[in-house]
Amino acid sequence: MKMTKEQARHRRKIRIRKKVSGTAARPRLVVFRSNKHLYAQLVDDVNGATLASASTQVAAKDGEALNPNCESAARVGKDIAARALEQKIETVVFDRNGYIYHGKIKALADGAREGGLKF
Repeated sequence: MKMTKEQARHRRKIRIRKKVSGTAARPRLVVFRSNKHLYAQLVDDVNGATLASASTQVAAKDGEALNPNCESAARVGKDIAARALEQKIETVVFDRNGYIYHGKIKALADGAREGGLKF
């Protein structure tokens, strides 16, 4: 039986999560991609808490509509970096959540780096 794209992504996600874990000092930057929006969260796995989040959905409420493209992804990356720096978080562990490091995921990571985060 052939695996679907979503099943393959889920297997990659599990494989990544075995190795990647976030702490309060160095949280995990998790990316989730839906058909319409892109989401990013900073997660402290030790305490099981979300420290900060950003998405194209939240940014769209600020006025202009954001399309699910690389420019919006970079903006979400800069937004999550700004929220992290407010909480004095400078280094993170990047969790691409099973997605291929390409396109929107890469643009978000580059935007976060541009915003001042180190991975």
